[in-house]
Amino acid sequence: MVDSESFSAPEIFDSLPYYDDDLTKFPFLKEKVEKELAREPKPPSTLHPRVPPAYQLFTKNPLLHAELERIESHKPFPPLDTTRYQLPPPTSVPATDEEWKASLDNARAQLEHQRLRQTNLTLLQTYGANSWRVHNYLVEASAKQVEKALEDLKKLTEDVNRDRKNFQTKTGAQLTVLETRWTELISSVLQIEMANVAMDVEIDRLNQREAELADML
Repeated sequence: MVDSESFSAPEIFDSLPYYDDDLTKFPFLKEKVEKELAREPKPPSTLHPRVPPAYQLFTKNPLLHAELERIESHKPFPPLDTTRYQLPPPTSVPATDEEWKASLDNARAQLEHQRLRQTNLTLLQTYGANSWRVHNYLVEASAKQVEKALEDLKKLTEDVNRDRKNFQTKTGAQLTVLETRWTELISSVLQIEMANVAMDVEIDRLNQREAELADML
């Protein structure tokens, strides 16, 4: 069975906001509209079944997903762990072999960290300037593309609004002419009907007068 909803007639909007200014001309109409809108029921709290569910971000990246949840819940950023940059000795005296081994592993890890920092600084001094210039060039090119797209969209929006205004103004002028013509035709019909009524009254009077004259003869 064919679903009748799939072949439903499209909705037709006959509003001409650039032409219809009755609410501006007649404030009492605006008050009636506002009262009518106040009587309308509130929108439903649940979404329409056809509205797709919200898109879940970072479903394949637990770290980013957890960070997004932290930001959405307005929780503070966890403080940095500064113990990784310290060289604490064993706390017990005398220290055990495991404690000395842990302290030594920490020292080796920090030494490797400092070595990597020195390597990164060397690479940054060698290639950082050119890489930053290339990055700035790409960012400027992207910014220009976005600005051009924005200007094109603004121009398209202005063109659409201009076309809508011109179309509605032209259509409104035609409606005004047709409404004036309709009023004139209705007035003419009323005048013709009144003339017909007056003519019928005059004919009845003449017929009655003719009958009276015939009786006198």
